[in-house]
Amino acid sequence: MSIQDQSNNNIQQEAYKFSVTYFVLLAAAFAFLYFLFEDGIIHAVQKWDTPEYSHAYLIPIISLFIVWQKNNYIIKEKLPGSWLGTLIVIMGLFFWLLGEMSTLYIIIKYALLVVIFGLVLSFSGIKQMRFYFVAVALLFFTIPLPNFIYNNLSSYLQLISSIIGVEVIRLFGISVHLEGNVIDLGNYKLQVVEACNGLRYLFPLVTLGVIAAYFYQDSFWKKCVVVASTLPITILMNSIRIGIIGVLVEYWGIAMAEGFLHDFEGWVIFMFCFAILLIEMWLLTKLTTGKSLRDVLSIDMPAKIDFSAYKVQQRAIPKPFYLSIGVIFLALMANTILPERQENIPQRKTFNQFPHKINMWESHRKAMEAQFINALKFEDYLLANYTSDQGALELYIAYYESQRKGESAHSPRSCLPGAGWRITDRRPVTLAYDYRGNDQKINLSRMLVQQGDNRFLMYYWFKQRDRHITNEYLVKWFLFWDGLTRNRTDGALIRVMYPIPKGYDVQTADDTVQSFLRDTLPLLPDYVPN
Repeated sequence: MSIQDQSNNNIQQEAYKFSVTYFVLLAAAFAFLYFLFEDGIIHAVQKWDTPEYSHAYLIPIISLFIVWQKNNYIIKEKLPGSWLGTLIVIMGLFFWLLGEMSTLYIIIKYALLVVIFGLVLSFSGIKQMRFYFVAVALLFFTIPLPNFIYNNLSSYLQLISSIIGVEVIRLFGISVHLEGNVIDLGNYKLQVVEACNGLRYLFPLVTLGVIAAYFYQDSFWKKCVVVASTLPITILMNSIRIGIIGVLVEYWGIAMAEGFLHDFEGWVIFMFCFAILLIEMWLLTKLTTGKSLRDVLSIDMPAKIDFSAYKVQQRAIPKPFYLSIGVIFLALMANTILPERQENIPQRKTFNQFPHKINMWESHRKAMEAQFINALKFEDYLLANYTSDQGALELYIAYYESQRKGESAHSPRSCLPGAGWRITDRRPVTLAYDYRGNDQKINLSRMLVQQGDNRFLMYYWFKQRDRHITNEYLVKWFLFWDGLTRNRTDGALIRVMYPIPKGYDVQTADDTVQSFLRDTLPLLPDYVPN
């Protein structure tokens, strides 16, 4: 062997070990992160106790396994670190500050992911980040969806699952009628509620699909197909589950849709979803390459390293890593020393003081069922029928003194279709009214909804501090902005529903509701503060 060949061989046999100091610094960094992001982490973990996110406990373990699996490659690589990682850490801490100042947990949670990504990049380096990227990216699935996205997605999946589920029931010759997400079997009515919306399969299956795609050693487009297919697989299998429940209820009674059987059926369906995912991967491989699934889907364990064959060196700790930890520590110290920012909860009258008579309208209060109160999680509400010689209408107000944790009112547009209502007309309306001698104008959302022969005229809007908003996404922006600038996240959904008898003029109904609102709007700031 020539001197040059021997020299090249020596270079190839170099290996690098992490020193104890490295692990101490890394442990310290994550300890700092925990105490800095404690509120957001605790809130996320509380969500992990729900069926939709229970898989999140396993994700950090899988991420560590993916890194460990690359160990044989990592020991041969220098980890020079990257100043870009430090910049990303600073950017993540800026988002954390915005989250703290706006008192919104969702911003704090995503800021934590940004900081972790930057921290790993600061000690690995841009080129070497390939060993850690998937492991860090997988942590994205530990963050629960914002409530307004979850609610809209849940309502959509309930409707789709109900429609397909009814078709499955009809395949067995059973007469069934569907209104929204209510399946009427004649003797029984099955309601496809949140527990049947498929999200408790979708979230774990999407995560499983991403993990499977990572270990699936084949073309990138096939990996994308595997991940994308988790949504239709979930919807189809959840619909079949609903159909099977309907058939069992028809022949063996309502007990088949409750308790252990309901949960067991769900577990079996999820296992079928996973099996379909494996079959799909097998077909993609067999039809395109002729290989078996075992050839392209394998979880290799790193071989035991014989360090005697290497020239072992201690890893130098990159300066960007030192600086990243220092920046996180300074943020933690500042957060500890500075007084905690308490959210400003305004003084207000409770709805039990709301007038029973408004001009010529007299009210009859109604109590909401406990299951809806628990689901909506408001601090106060008003549900009342107001009657006059012009008819009867329903006034509903849900008030949230803090929307920091994600509990907030969601648009009736996402609820009505699930209850069987069809929106036949929707448009914005500007309403002028007198407020303590001053002319005011607000924008409202006006909808005409129908269920069978029943028609209702609905006006609704979100009162968020001194703003009247009809767009639920704009609500989220001002929730962030007012949390940041005013330290307030209180607000309410206000809805008025007016039944329109058959043959009744819609314009007259509009005039009636608008007249009621002109009398009611000046009263609201005492109960929903500006």
